[in-house]
Amino acid sequence: MACAVALVALSCLSLAAVALAEPQVPGYFIFGDSLVDNGNNNNIASLAMANYLPYGIDFPRGPTGRFCNGKTTVDVIAELLGFREYTPPFVRARGRAVLKGVNYASAAAGIREETGQQLGARTPFSGQVRNFQTTVAQITSILGSEEAAAEHLRKCIFSIGLGSNDYLNNYFMPLIYSSSRRYTPEQWADVLIRQYSRNVRTIYNYGARKFVLIGVGQVGCSPSLLAQRSPDGKTCVADVNNAIKIFNSKLKSLVKQNNRNYDDAKFIYIDIYGIFEDLITKPGSYGLKVTNRGCCGVGRNNGQITCLPLQTPCRNRKEYLFWDAFHPTEVVNTVVGERSYKSESSTDAYPFNIRRLARA
Repeated sequence: MACAVALVALSCLSLAAVALAEPQVPGYFIFGDSLVDNGNNNNIASLAMANYLPYGIDFPRGPTGRFCNGKTTVDVIAELLGFREYTPPFVRARGRAVLKGVNYASAAAGIREETGQQLGARTPFSGQVRNFQTTVAQITSILGSEEAAAEHLRKCIFSIGLGSNDYLNNYFMPLIYSSSRRYTPEQWADVLIRQYSRNVRTIYNYGARKFVLIGVGQVGCSPSLLAQRSPDGKTCVADVNNAIKIFNSKLKSLVKQNNRNYDDAKFIYIDIYGIFEDLITKPGSYGLKVTNRGCCGVGRNNGQITCLPLQTPCRNRKEYLFWDAFHPTEVVNTVVGERSYKSESSTDAYPFNIRRLARA
């Protein structure tokens, strides 16, 4: 009995130690689009908003602006990194909270300034970088010097996930944008990577040293594209996915190049496209049954319009790959977040995963 009591006591102490453990990095900063926006678009003149039910139906705080029924990939990664709170959106980040990271992501945002303009206001990559510069000034003021701010930021992780909208809400919208008439897919990827690289350089110049560059997923398999362009509503749209593969290849090459050129920084690439390939081709392995239809939406594949306010979504949300016309369910975001952090496959992350980056 005494041994049993001692073991229970030790277990309690171990759990307490875990609960009180410091995060693996001091801060987690996020640049991106609707896949990781957690509230930055809530109060702007935009059609790209998700601060109403049924969005957030499975999230403890309800609707927050997350384009999901629950957690996003960055929420999952924040938990795995040991943070006890999710990274706050830039519009609400105040005081010393900014030391632990800020989420700058904006729904409908792209690498290009004009991307997503038909949806109204949004903060493109360059604007998110300017917001980060504002945060750096705040951190400098809090810590008392530029040197202290630089020492803090070099230990933090910086996640960048943009590019989806530059295809969905730009290149493959020829009636609104001229990009597909002006550039081949190869040229368009080059245009995007050049602009992306300039923004990364600015983030580096303001103190970042640990970068996670996230590839674009299989946009051609989203309910929206299936509804618009798939003859049977099941077959992924090949020209869209092929264009994205070109971009992803160049983004991975940028990671290799930057690891050579920046001696004091580390860059990793997350292969979201490959992870989604597994989810789509082997759904049963993840408990999924529906891969071509949104859990919530309107029209063919529930992909013609995203969730309407107070619309009733599917009940079996853990069996759906997509929550709405574009965005994954929480169960899928959990898979993606976990594989980004600890890499189930050797191809999930290059040259290593987020867990190792945190220790670097």
